[in-house]
Amino acid sequence: MALLYSLLWRLLLVLVHINRALVSWFRVRLRSWKGRLWERVVAALLLPVALAGFPGHQKKLIQNPNANANPGNRTAGRRSRWLSDGRSLEKLPVHIGLLVAEEEPSYTDIANLVVWCMAVGISYVSVYDHHGIFRKNNSRLMEEIVRQQQDLLGADGSKYNVEFLSNGSDKHQHHVVSCRPTLKVLSPEDGKQSIVQAAQQLCRSVENQERSSKDISVSMLDTMLRESKNTPDPELVVKFGPVNSTLGFLPWHIRLTEFISLPSHRNISYEDLLGALQRFGVCQQRLGQ
Repeated sequence: MALLYSLLWRLLLVLVHINRALVSWFRVRLRSWKGRLWERVVAALLLPVALAGFPGHQKKLIQNPNANANPGNRTAGRRSRWLSDGRSLEKLPVHIGLLVAEEEPSYTDIANLVVWCMAVGISYVSVYDHHGIFRKNNSRLMEEIVRQQQDLLGADGSKYNVEFLSNGSDKHQHHVVSCRPTLKVLSPEDGKQSIVQAAQQLCRSVENQERSSKDISVSMLDTMLRESKNTPDPELVVKFGPVNSTLGFLPWHIRLTEFISLPSHRNISYEDLLGALQRFGVCQQRLGQ
């Protein structure tokens, strides 16, 4: 019997301790809940006053949320990001080709692509379309590039002045990286037609006994073709459009070129170009091995 009373007494003590703990917990929770409730009531009362205090300022912020943003800071931020992206790539092409396989080219979008390529650190950019539209209207393309430079780069656009290389006036030595970005506008005449012209020139030199037929070789033809371009072979060509063809883009110079296809150049974004550069950065070229 004594043992039973002892057990009951211990059980009552445990229940008393549990009751005290629960009472203390409820008191703390009640105080915290009352405090939060009071804060919410005060905030609800002060919110209309705060909103009504500066109606003109609130209206200006709604109409122009970026009013306090500095355009120069935005431009510097973009340029810093593009340079950082270029440095972060595993490898960056020295020469990139933009092959437009669409019927209606967009000068603004191509100009954006050229400016982005220059901003990430690419030295040579070639623009090509099968109909030679950009070649026929190269002045319009250059005007659009200058406009997009000012819009995207601001005052820093002067650091990326484009050197336009036209046929017959190229002065750079082969495989020498230009100190400033260089643009080449190509057409089908620069592809198979240039090979035909070089072959005809060799034949005339043999006919005129300036060379012997034994002197004609692949390396000689290669030298003649490169003298007409004076730019490195493109390591990367980004093709825009649904056509699965190079459309005559420099057939002599693309034996080691990586081709990446995108659906369209119209309304293209910087992220699309960066994605293509990242794909090129991780690709492995076996070079026939």
